[in-house]
Amino acid sequence: MRLPPRVSVAFVAVSLSIGGAAHAAEVGTIQIRGLNEEMAENVRSALSLVEAQGLEVSGRRMAYLVREADDETREALEPFGYYSPTIEVERSRNEGPVDVTIDVDPGAPVRVRGFNVAIEGEGGRDRYLANDLEDFLPRPGDVFDHRLYEASKTTISRRLAVRGYFDADFASRRVEVTRADEAADIDLSWTSGQRYDMGPLAFDQTPDPVVREELLQKLVYWDTGSYYHKGKLDRLRESLARLDYFAAIDIQPHPEEAQGNDVPITVTLTPAKRDVYTAGLSYGTDSGAGVRLGWDRRYVNDRGHKALAQLDYAERRKTLTLQYRIPAFAWLDGWYTISAQAADEQTDFMDSRRIELVGSRSGEINDHLTAVASMHALRERWAYVADNGDDPDALPDYRYATFTYPSLRAEYIDADDLVFPRDGLAGTLMLRGGVEGVGSDASFAQTRATARWYRGLGERDRLIVRGELGHTFSGDVIDLPPSLRFFAGGDRSIRGYGWREVGPRVEGADGRLYALGAKNVATASVEYEHYFNDSWGAALFVDSGSAFNDSPDWRTGVGVGARWLSPVGPVRVDVAHGLDNPDSSFELYLSVGADL
Repeated sequence: MRLPPRVSVAFVAVSLSIGGAAHAAEVGTIQIRGLNEEMAENVRSALSLVEAQGLEVSGRRMAYLVREADDETREALEPFGYYSPTIEVERSRNEGPVDVTIDVDPGAPVRVRGFNVAIEGEGGRDRYLANDLEDFLPRPGDVFDHRLYEASKTTISRRLAVRGYFDADFASRRVEVTRADEAADIDLSWTSGQRYDMGPLAFDQTPDPVVREELLQKLVYWDTGSYYHKGKLDRLRESLARLDYFAAIDIQPHPEEAQGNDVPITVTLTPAKRDVYTAGLSYGTDSGAGVRLGWDRRYVNDRGHKALAQLDYAERRKTLTLQYRIPAFAWLDGWYTISAQAADEQTDFMDSRRIELVGSRSGEINDHLTAVASMHALRERWAYVADNGDDPDALPDYRYATFTYPSLRAEYIDADDLVFPRDGLAGTLMLRGGVEGVGSDASFAQTRATARWYRGLGERDRLIVRGELGHTFSGDVIDLPPSLRFFAGGDRSIRGYGWREVGPRVEGADGRLYALGAKNVATASVEYEHYFNDSWGAALFVDSGSAFNDSPDWRTGVGVGARWLSPVGPVRVDVAHGLDNPDSSFELYLSVGADL
C-alpha cells in the first residue's frame, strides 16, 4: 500500500537523522576572516567549535556546532560595538577532517547617542571624581565599546570606595542599544552618600604582641577625623611591611560601625618568626671556596630593635659583619644603625686587614627616593706582596691608614617590577670625604653615581643600559687605603675582564699584574635580552670603561649569556671576552637575584 506523502517525508527525515548520527567526523581547522586580530581572537575564544577541534563528533553534533557558530560570532562582536554583522559559515565537504571558514563583515558599529553619566550627592562635588566623569569613555559619537564602558564604570565605583563614600550605590544603570539607528543610549548614575572620615585605629597583634603599640602608632601619620582615603591605609601597610616584624598584615575599615562620620579601623598583625638563619656556599676566582652564615633577629625587644650577624669565610677573603638597628620615625620612616665590620684578605698579591665602624640614619624621602646619612671610622692595614721582590721570607711592607669621614648616599628607583623590570629607571649617588688632621690621615672627597635603565621591547625582548661615574678629589691615590679607591672589571662592571683587572696595576713577583685601584672610574654597558618563552632567554652585551688616575685607558668586552627566570629570581650566566689584551681569553660569570 502506498504511504501518504506526509508519512513519506517524515520517514526520510528520520532516516537521514539516523544516518547523520551514525557518521562521525573530526573537527579540523577553523578560519576567521574579515576581522582584526583582537576581534578575531575574541570570536575564536567564544566558539564551541574550537573546544571540539581535533575531536571526532557525530554528524548531528557537527551540524549543531556549525549552526551555533553564527550566534556565537555575533555575540562575540557586541563588546566591540558591532551589533549587525553579516556572517557566513561554511564547512568543507571533502573526506577527512571538517574545516570551517567563518567570513564576517562587521558592518557599521553602534555609536553612543544619549549620554547621561553623573554622581549625585556629596561625591558630585569631589574634584577627583569629577575628573573621572570627565574621562569617562565612550563619549557621544564614539563606538560603544563594552570594555571601555565597564572599565570607566569600575574606575568610578572604586574611586568612591577609596575616597570614603561607603554608602555609594547605583541610581541608574542602563544602556539601550537600537540596532536600526546604530545607536546606544547610556544612562548611568550613582548616589554617593556622605564621605566618611578616618576614625580610631586599633592594633591587634595575635597571638602575642611582640612590639609596643606606641611604636606602631608612630606610623599613623594622619589625625582622627581627617578625610578617609584608602591610600593612607596602603601607606601604613607598606610601612609595617618594611619593619619586617610581621608575617601577615590585615587592615580593615568598619564603616558599618561608624560613629557619626568616623570609621573605626582595625589592624591585625601576625608576628613573623623571630630568628632567621641563613647558610650558603660561595666560590670566587680571587677569594676561593667559602661559606656564608647569617643570623637575623627581627625583633630584639618590644621597642623593635633588630640585630644581625653575618660571616663570609673563604680561603683568601674573610668578612664578619655585626649590625644593630633601631626604628626611627621622627623625621622620615627609616632606621638608626650601628654596624661593625672586620675584613681580612690574604691573596697572592694583597695582604689586607681593616676594621670599620659605621653609624647611620636612613630615611624614605618619597615612594622612589631613599637616603642614608652616615659617619665612618676606618682603620686599614695593607701591603702588596709585589713590594717584597723575590724574597718570600721578607716581611711585608705594611702601610696603615685611619680615616673618619661622613657619607651621604641617595638611591632612586622607579620601576614596574623590582625583580624583573621592563620599564624602569634606577640610580644611586654617593658623596663622602674627610679632612686631614680631623680624624683622617689625608684630605679627600669622593663622588660616585650609577644609573640603570630598563625598557621592554615587544613581549619577549628587553634592553638594559647601565653606567657608572666616580671621581676622587685628593692629592695622591696612594694616601687612600684600597677600600676607598675605585676599581673596574668583572661582573656588573666590565665583563670580559677579571675582577679589578681594568685600571692601574703593578707586576708581582710571579709576573702577574695586580690592581692598585684608582682615583676615577667610568663604565658603561648595553645589553639586549630575548626570551624564547616565559622562563628561558639569551642575551648579547657590550661593556666598556676604565679605572684611572689621570687619563682613561678604555677597555671593551663583548659577550653572550643565558637567562632563566627562576622562582627565586633571575639567574644569569654570561661568557665574555675582552677586546683589549685581557689576562684570560674568556671570563665566565654567574649571578642570581633581583635586578633592582
